[in-house]
Amino acid sequence: MNTHHIGTPANRKDGREKVTGKAKYAAEYFAPDLVYGFVVNSAIAKGRITGIDLSEAQQLPGVLHIFTHENRPGYTWLDSHYQDEDSPPGSPFRPLYNNQITFSMQPIALVVAESFELARYAGMLVKVTYEEEPQETDFEKNLIHAYEPPNYKSSPPPKPWGNPEEAMAHAPVKLEQAYSHPAEHHNPMEMHAATVIYGQDGKLTVYDKIQGVQNSQKYLSHAFGIPLQDVHVVSEYVGGGFGSGLRPQYQLFLAVLAARELKRSVRLMLTRQQMFSFGHRPKTVQRFALGASQDGKLQALEQNAFAETSRFEDYSEDVVIWPGVLYACDNVKLTHKLVGLDVYTPLDMRAPGGTTGIYALECAIDEMAYQVGMDPMEFRLKNYSEKDYNKDKPFSSKELREAYRQGAARFGWEKRNPAPRSMKEGHQLIGWGVAQGAWEAKQQEAAAKAVLTPEGKLTVSSATADIGTGTYTVMAQIAAETLGLPLEDVTFKLGDSTLPKSPLEGGSWTVSSVGSAVKAVCEQVQEQLLKLAQKLENSHFSNSKREDLTFSGGRLFVTQAPAQSVSLAEVLAQAKGSPLEVEASLKPAKEQQNYSPYAHSATFVEVQVDEDLGTIKVTRIVSAIAGGRIINPKTARSQILGGAVWGIGVALEEHSVMDSRVGRFMTYDLDKYHVPVNADVQQIEVIFVEEHDAIVNPLGAKGLGEIGIVSVAPAIANAVFHATGKRVRELPITLDKLL
Repeated sequence: MNTHHIGTPANRKDGREKVTGKAKYAAEYFAPDLVYGFVVNSAIAKGRITGIDLSEAQQLPGVLHIFTHENRPGYTWLDSHYQDEDSPPGSPFRPLYNNQITFSMQPIALVVAESFELARYAGMLVKVTYEEEPQETDFEKNLIHAYEPPNYKSSPPPKPWGNPEEAMAHAPVKLEQAYSHPAEHHNPMEMHAATVIYGQDGKLTVYDKIQGVQNSQKYLSHAFGIPLQDVHVVSEYVGGGFGSGLRPQYQLFLAVLAARELKRSVRLMLTRQQMFSFGHRPKTVQRFALGASQDGKLQALEQNAFAETSRFEDYSEDVVIWPGVLYACDNVKLTHKLVGLDVYTPLDMRAPGGTTGIYALECAIDEMAYQVGMDPMEFRLKNYSEKDYNKDKPFSSKELREAYRQGAARFGWEKRNPAPRSMKEGHQLIGWGVAQGAWEAKQQEAAAKAVLTPEGKLTVSSATADIGTGTYTVMAQIAAETLGLPLEDVTFKLGDSTLPKSPLEGGSWTVSSVGSAVKAVCEQVQEQLLKLAQKLENSHFSNSKREDLTFSGGRLFVTQAPAQSVSLAEVLAQAKGSPLEVEASLKPAKEQQNYSPYAHSATFVEVQVDEDLGTIKVTRIVSAIAGGRIINPKTARSQILGGAVWGIGVALEEHSVMDSRVGRFMTYDLDKYHVPVNADVQQIEVIFVEEHDAIVNPLGAKGLGEIGIVSVAPAIANAVFHATGKRVRELPITLDKLL
């Protein structure tokens, strides 16, 4: 019986439910009195509503109610600006609050009817008149109005160190360039939805598409003045989030508003087009100035980032922290300014700030390597950082050099001809590129509960989410390993607001945070089992401490005397049929404050570019990851594969196109907004570098959701340059830019 689970590939606990259709998502729950909502969105980007004519829509049989700003019930948000756990500074958007329009496709009415089709048709009959005002959604035009926000959602830019102006002036080799990253939309497979079950007592059970059920619960409690215990939020399965589910979106608010007013259960699901009406990765422009010695040592670095935000919230990301994390340079200046536009507030999107900031940094570094005539990998290694310069702290661990060694060997980097446009197969120009990345390995406070039955079945729970990352599986593995149980005897429960407190699932901190809490609660179960074992007649454990014991194969051993053992069944018999039930909460250890914990990546890419047509194919990716202890290599590899595929999209395809004449994103479905498909994805290899870290958290795991994407797009961009000799500094790299 295998009870060594950590580090062992394991199939997903939720896999069968997903492939057989048993897994239920937010819009798949039913109630006998269920009715359906459809949102009407504004046709303009800025101005005010002067009239709403509901008469034709209301005449349709089966239309129950149409909510607008004119007839909506009151709610406590009228008097407060409640900010959810992922809110940036500012005043959050409040649906149907008044007649003001602040962004295109703003929700302005909710039709509720006996069927979705009827609600949608009725929504088409709602006639709205506007007084339009001049809107500003042109990012480049408004760069002159960029400002430093009084408060940053992310970290404020690190203070300058050294004397970057003087060092730049005297640097023998200089580079000044700007790099542009477009707005992008998340587009998870599951659209945002909420099903609100209205109870006879007025209490609500809410099935929401969310990456943190307790965030939705608190949001609804504050917005409507409902006691927390009267709102039960459930999200057992999430069909992709990528950050779009960190904040409660407007469909949740509107569904609850309707359910409370009509005293009926309501389902509201957004269409794919409406998924483009809230949140996106912000358009960003970054200006770099680099100075280096003739032998390739960085002497000065300046990065000035400009990113969009809404007029009502100051959204910012950690765009400019990466030079201090990834490179050793004694003279650095970093700034981050915002450009307020008439759009909805941008939203965290996989590796927010890292995907944009590392892309530009790694392209600038690549350009500098060519200017000084060094191999791009050697240039990076020459300027390797041994500490976090932003915080002047050592890393808790860093195996990036080993990631470079293993990745380069697997890729065959030593065979690279350094000259651009020098490698060719027929009409295909071959390019090889490299980039490095990092992502902070945070641990947040989290809690977990464990229940061990007399039959030896263990249930562990926490209110976290599984957005496809494998949370169900890895938490069960951690619990099974800690208590020495077969994996099939362990169940993990999540996605329920009544479960122990958990942070949002985002930031690559779920295993670090919730996993450490699971380990901690299972260690407390070990303590309970030891106390019971000490009550056995002629007990071998009378003088034992928990640290002296080994739990394996359903038995309890004295580590130094394995013959002294007892089955857990015998121990549990002392509980006289009662299950052991323990709850534990865990905070990061204070020692962590002395270190800077990061995961690291080295990504090698091969591209083929048709020299006549400019079409680009990514033929090979080798991604070497230093991510601490790997709990489940199978689900971990999937995380890195997903990041690599998304990196192809970032580099070559994804672009939310804004028509600034009307202030609306025009790429509002998957016909117009392009993402990688099977034909775009060729050979991807993943290497996990062995890395031991006793500081980052009790598990030594660093999280993998973000580190898999951050260095892929720049490696592709650098490979395209190597293939063609043309440097494209504006993503995505499309064939028209090459031609």
